[in-house]
Amino acid sequence: MTDTTPTPDALEALPELTQATVSPDGGRVAFYYDATGRNEIHVLDVATGEREQWSDGDAPASNVWPVAWTADGERVLYHHDDGDGSEQRDVYAVDATGETEPIVETDGTTTIRAVGGDGETLLVRSNHDGGMDAYCCDLRTGDRTKLTDTDAPVWRPILSTDADRVAYAGNDADDPNNRDVYVCDTDGEVQRVIELGDRGSSASPKDWGPRDGQLLVSDNTTDVTRCGVYDLAADDVTWFGDADYVEEPQFFLPDGERFVATRKRDATTTPVVYDVETGSGRELDLPDGVAHFGRRSNRVVDDDRILVAYTTPTRRPELLVYDLGDDEYEAVFERDYGPFEPADFVDPVYETVASDGCPETPARALDHDPYETLEIGTLFYDCGRRPSPLVVFPHGGPHLSNRREFDARVQYLCQRGCSVLRVNYRGSSGRGREFARALHGDWGGAEQGDVATATEHVLAEYDWLDEDRVAVYGGSFGGFSALWQLVQYPDLYAAGVGVVAMTDLPDVYENTAPQFQSGFLQTHLGTPDENPGLYRERSPVTHAGNLDAPLLLVHGVNDPRVPVSQARRFRDALLERGYEEGTGADFEYHELAGDGHFGANADGETPLSLLDDFLARRL
Repeated sequence: MTDTTPTPDALEALPELTQATVSPDGGRVAFYYDATGRNEIHVLDVATGEREQWSDGDAPASNVWPVAWTADGERVLYHHDDGDGSEQRDVYAVDATGETEPIVETDGTTTIRAVGGDGETLLVRSNHDGGMDAYCCDLRTGDRTKLTDTDAPVWRPILSTDADRVAYAGNDADDPNNRDVYVCDTDGEVQRVIELGDRGSSASPKDWGPRDGQLLVSDNTTDVTRCGVYDLAADDVTWFGDADYVEEPQFFLPDGERFVATRKRDATTTPVVYDVETGSGRELDLPDGVAHFGRRSNRVVDDDRILVAYTTPTRRPELLVYDLGDDEYEAVFERDYGPFEPADFVDPVYETVASDGCPETPARALDHDPYETLEIGTLFYDCGRRPSPLVVFPHGGPHLSNRREFDARVQYLCQRGCSVLRVNYRGSSGRGREFARALHGDWGGAEQGDVATATEHVLAEYDWLDEDRVAVYGGSFGGFSALWQLVQYPDLYAAGVGVVAMTDLPDVYENTAPQFQSGFLQTHLGTPDENPGLYRERSPVTHAGNLDAPLLLVHGVNDPRVPVSQARRFRDALLERGYEEGTGADFEYHELAGDGHFGANADGETPLSLLDDFLARRL
């Protein structure tokens, strides 16, 4: 174990590798890597481990969007942005000489989905025409064909191997939760609608089979998401697994006789290989952790080897080449730990806590009758200090979940002497459809009670936790949760931090990007016209006067998802109620210029450095 006390800069300076994708011949891997201080496109030779940097200053500030190889393996497609966090991005190409070329330029948000094996076709998803639709682009001429034109966003469009068909998830039903699979040609003409499950369930395509007669699909009719192979000629689907756990399909193997999926269980994500003919499946032999296969990344090295990004709470993500024939694997790109080593980091305890959504702590904003009692998953990180303050860290999404993977923010807090609690409240992913949809129409209800109940549980379980030094911290929906905890259960917390937090739901509905309005808020809450009382009463700004602990608000000024007006409206509401702003005052407020939702380019200050300073003074 090292003898180092890390700083926010030290942890944030550890280089990140993301969006790894294998070249068409299986010999190289392209990815974003920020060892130079910003994201650049790097290419790794699988056989030798040698790495080259291809781009020089043109790669995006945000590393959450995929890269892709052209069919000939000569160029890498990536997302070019303005670096201001606004999520306006185009598609560029770079080759081994560093020469770049714009491929798709629009005024909106454009995301690479697939490159055709014909070498001519690029499939993207873009909102440049208002909605979030699928487009086919000709790589030779730059011409674009709009494939879809619907009110609801188009999800997960995928391109067939011969590049003449596209499958995507869409919805023409009144139920906003419904998703069916559509198949169209590359002129946009719909060939068929595949209703895989019950009306109101969510189905999605994931990959085309190598012979294009198969579609790898998912559906949650049985509550937990399942994997299926749909035969287009027979108009029939075969389902896999025993429905004990959520399983997400990933990709076919080259023979078309097997496919890879991921299984979610007790905060782990494990790869599974299924045999299409027999239906048998087996888990890959990896330690308890989380496997990542990227956003539309190619992870096939050859017939029996695949690329897996794997991480545990104490090990940063590594790129592994896994041999399916002998269940052996090797790291082809080991992660840089800088001044740290894995033994410096905390391995959390996973357990479940029974919650009816109504903690013992008094509710100050809204009263609720008890909800259905559910087992809520938690990850508790013991920093080792006695006594220890506690930071409660609810995740965003909300349809995400905390898993057994490395998180630099959590580990930083532990190094600083704060124990950390993460809560997979009802509404989180990985537990099935009904668990996720329990949050719909009830933001600020049972899910916030789950967070508070889990906090009460660890305070009672570990008497060395200092109940007078409990903070709550989160971003995006996690920021909403942090603020709601402070106004709903103020007796529980001594400080709070909200980053890009939703505070005023009617205002966020009016000012967010259209795809989040229709595909997110309407699904969860309806519209403000339909449910004005719900939007008003579940907004933290409505109950700002309940704040009874020091608060830090941080927001990027160019956030298109949660506009900066959200932070400003909460700040103004506090000032109107007599709270004082400033260092050491009732609340502290920071807008980050040149920054957006994902914290890509905050000039000097970062949410983590601001959090560090705030907690050092306030907790």
